[in-house]
Amino acid sequence: MNHYSMDLTQRPPRSARVRLGGYVILPRMLDKGRATIDGKNGEFHYNCPLDQHFTQFAGIDAAELSTQLAAGKSDSEILEWITATSTTKPSLVQILAWSVYQDNRPPNDLDSRQYFNDYHAKYAPKREDVGSWFDLLDIDDYVSYGGKP
Repeated sequence: MNHYSMDLTQRPPRSARVRLGGYVILPRMLDKGRATIDGKNGEFHYNCPLDQHFTQFAGIDAAELSTQLAAGKSDSEILEWITATSTTKPSLVQILAWSVYQDNRPPNDLDSRQYFNDYHAKYAPKREDVGSWFDLLDIDDYVSYGGKP
């Protein structure tokens, strides 16, 4: 068992807002990847569409990242590996701009907007500050682990 792994049947992964090397999404993806390797991912999916936003921007392969996680690498070692193997080589300024955009990214089509609105109405109807996918993920994590809407 990987000593860096969390049991996602007991608690959620880190918020998509948490950053590593300036990247949002990455720490959450690492938590899901490690938990998946250890069979403790619960309902979380490694390399989901959100994770793919990160892998495409960072220029890395999710399967290769999983191999690095299975080797027991720490967050800082994974960040070094990403920097060394990235095909896109984003600068720090690009990483920070991309992260700000992702943090505030709303649904961008009719189907995703309907899903977003329905979920928001069901689990956080009184919250007027919910406008991004990260807001919705944070609410989902809270409600999924016993928080009251």
